[in-house]
Amino acid sequence: MPASSAGPDGRPPAEEAESGPRPKRRTDWHAARDRGVELLATLVRWVGLAFAVVLVLHVVFVIGEANPDNGIVSFVADAAERLALGFEDMFVPDDPQLAVLLNHGLAAVFWLVASSLVTRIIRLVGGAGRS
Repeated sequence: MPASSAGPDGRPPAEEAESGPRPKRRTDWHAARDRGVELLATLVRWVGLAFAVVLVLHVVFVIGEANPDNGIVSFVADAAERLALGFEDMFVPDDPQLAVLLNHGLAAVFWLVASSLVTRIIRLVGGAGRS
């Protein structure tokens, strides 16, 4: 509004002020739901990917014979043991490096597949993309 149309107190003239309340902004609840569903699905996907990366790092550290006293290596080993779920003793070959490769590698694949499936379920149930 131009400055010349304002009254001495800075308010608009009476006829403009009495024209009625401003129209309320409408919230697009469908778009908000879609954004929330996509955010949750993306979060689940990234968590599954992060778990798989930790397991793969553990496999690389074991096969590469990394120093187990190193802080990073020990942190990854501890996290990988928690993330391996029931896979840590699924295969018991004589070579311990092969055992880690098979068991933790399978656990990494599990986390990728599980997070992918949960992501799809979230999108289906949440109705992302529907109008």
